Amino acid sequence: MRTLHRYLWREISLATLFVLFALLALFMFFDMVQQLDEIGRRGFQLRHAFSYVALTLPSRTYELVPIATLIGTIYALSKLAASSEFTIMRVSGMSTRRLLSSLLVIGTAFVALTYALGEFVSPPAEKLAQRVRLKATGSQISVRDFRSGVWVRDVLKDPAGGVEAFRFINVLKVSPDGGTKDWRIFEFSRDYRLRSITTAESGSYVPNRGWMLANLVETRLPQLATASTAQTSAETRVIREESRMWRSELRPDIFGVMMVEPERMAGWDLAQYIQHLSENRQQTEVYEIAFWSKLFYPWAVLVMMALALPFAYLHVRAGGLSLKIFTGVMIGVAFYGLNKLFAHLGLLNTWPPIVVAALPSLVVLALAMSALYWIERR
Repeated sequence: MRTLHRYLWREISLATLFVLFALLALFMFFDMVQQLDEIGRRGFQLRHAFSYVALTLPSRTYELVPIATLIGTIYALSKLAASSEFTIMRVSGMSTRRLLSSLLVIGTAFVALTYALGEFVSPPAEKLAQRVRLKATGSQISVRDFRSGVWVRDVLKDPAGGVEAFRFINVLKVSPDGGTKDWRIFEFSRDYRLRSITTAESGSYVPNRGWMLANLVETRLPQLATASTAQTSAETRVIREESRMWRSELRPDIFGVMMVEPERMAGWDLAQYIQHLSENRQQTEVYEIAFWSKLFYPWAVLVMMALALPFAYLHVRAGGLSLKIFTGVMIGVAFYGLNKLFAHLGLLNTWPPIVVAALPSLVVLALAMSALYWIERR
């Protein structure tokens, strides 16, 4: 059985890697064609386009590994069936369950590869790709939600850990290197009464201390009793400083989140950003769905390999190798579309993020188990 296992490992691995290489070449071609429209605009040149496409390659690989595993496994098993090698395996005592166990062991290596790509290789490469594009065009980080820049909610805590004030920060420009310009800070008391409005020309982060704001202008408003109608001598004060160390738990990576789509962020970064949004009572659904997808998506490799197993039991006369591969491609496309569809439906219907992330794989798994049950009953 060890010899058969090694033989299956070699055949499936080679077929999967070949299919993955073909898919990556196809998607790189499409990505390159898409970048051609940008060449010549605002300093974006051909070398920048090649660099951008090359740096997005790990993200593409992460997305395509389950599909490539499905097509590669179908090809390898169908090829063995066509040459009667699969029949010899069954005669030698390899049952369907044992064969499925062998496939799952082989698939574990691809699961580990997918996790490594999604957590350690793809996110930094994606950030670097966006920096290459932004530096080449001289642009700032583009924000999808607001044209007025980046908006972040922050909580100022006292030494005891209680809430001292709420702050809403607006940064108009964020550079790819982490520099920030045109700050506006609106600070409210615990009962949401406006305390001050601060503007600054630029800001630079100082680790473990906060932000060094330059050319700062702070307008402090008097705090009057809500029900008081008595005349008071309190007045608005305007404070101007060339620089000030502004204490905040806000870090530059919060702005860096805007550079990468949630689906292409690392799971650890997603968890930290979700915690930041939760502490500031902001919506987290998009990032929670992306986080749970990061956990479930690599395991789709095992689901795809289980779905490929029934193709080995189909007789050659029931369909040629090309038909089986075409069926695998269609299933892979359908799985990719299901992930996108359920992500949007989950946001519209406020479904639990864990359900949204797991549902496409569960649907395909149910299909695979049904097919294997049908084969066992034959």
